[in-house]
Amino acid sequence: MLALESHLQHYSWGSETAIPEFLGRESDGRPWAEAWFGAHPMAPSTVAGGRRLDEVIATDLEHMLGVDVGRAFQDRLPFLLKVIAAERPLSLQVHPTREHAAESYAAENAAGLDLDSPRRTYRDANHKPEMLIALTRFTALCGFRTPRRAAVILDGLGTGLTDRLHSLLIANPTAHGMRAAFRTLVSASLRPSPQAVHEVVEACRARAEAGASPSPRIDRFVALLAEHHPGDPGVVAALLLNPVTLAPGEAMFVPAGALHAYLHGVGLEVMAASDNVLRAGLTPKKVDADEVLQCVSVTAAPPLRVAPERQNPTSVAYYAPVDDFELAITELTGSSPQVPRPIPGTGPRIVLGLDGEMTLETTAGTHALAAGQAVFIPAADGPLVASGAGRFAQASVP
Repeated sequence: MLALESHLQHYSWGSETAIPEFLGRESDGRPWAEAWFGAHPMAPSTVAGGRRLDEVIATDLEHMLGVDVGRAFQDRLPFLLKVIAAERPLSLQVHPTREHAAESYAAENAAGLDLDSPRRTYRDANHKPEMLIALTRFTALCGFRTPRRAAVILDGLGTGLTDRLHSLLIANPTAHGMRAAFRTLVSASLRPSPQAVHEVVEACRARAEAGASPSPRIDRFVALLAEHHPGDPGVVAALLLNPVTLAPGEAMFVPAGALHAYLHGVGLEVMAASDNVLRAGLTPKKVDADEVLQCVSVTAAPPLRVAPERQNPTSVAYYAPVDDFELAITELTGSSPQVPRPIPGTGPRIVLGLDGEMTLETTAGTHALAAGQAVFIPAADGPLVASGAGRFAQASVP
């Protein structure tokens, strides 16, 4: 087992306290947005001696990944585990399919763009489906409503912009009508003015105050987004999307092509090992409307909630409909904390302590684990047993 040091990301939307407290470190006044545990080459975790996890894995692929995982995922660890702490809303974004990512990554390489170039959109050739498990109450937007339901949300707001969107959805209550409405908000040649967005926000506030909203929660989300991103058309796009609220322990899967924005809360994210993000708005970063419109799915779909399945008396698993990852939560309690309990799972794994103090044991040795600490378990280490009192998350390959 290899102790991991996370790679920290200090994005402006992060919390100054949540991740430092989780990791047992002092806050430094900066926003701590994400802690990455994995081997993505753009931001790999490190092991003892400061070595990068991706480089350590490459030294002995069969031992670290196992033959099957190495063959299936081109000798790379296929998943990435993160702790995310959103104090402010994240960008409105979508992730590409594997095929589109591979084509676009190759094209940008051929154009001679450096990986850190501001002109670059694709950081790797992989898709990025992801699953979020809430550690606190977590709010988000994810996926398009049906055109008829979105028309109901827009109806009566009485602004020029919402009337135009409403007419598009009423005239063509299909995915084509929804694409036209979304294009109106994000296309460079069509995007509305800040004043038009402000009028929509004020209409939503007035409707909510009057108690006349068909969706009070989405009107609150519009006001929240406008507070942080005044004049951004992505604020209005929220009216087309499904609002989501997750309680601690609840999970949501975000497939490639699903438009989404995380708004507030702390959670675990497990995803394919990729950093390909196409932004449609709600951000000072690069917005690539053309790429978003190529990749986004406007087909109406409710948020894909993932119910945990009991694996054994101590562990539940969250299964995503992809081959790259799954995540299990183990809780060790009882009157005999010193008794080792078998933990389901094989192959390469990343284990992250959530609370308490535990001991992990494989055929290769033992390791103490506390909240905020993580280890990489090579495939060759075999089955895992754990003792103590506390909880940990385990990301692995299905």
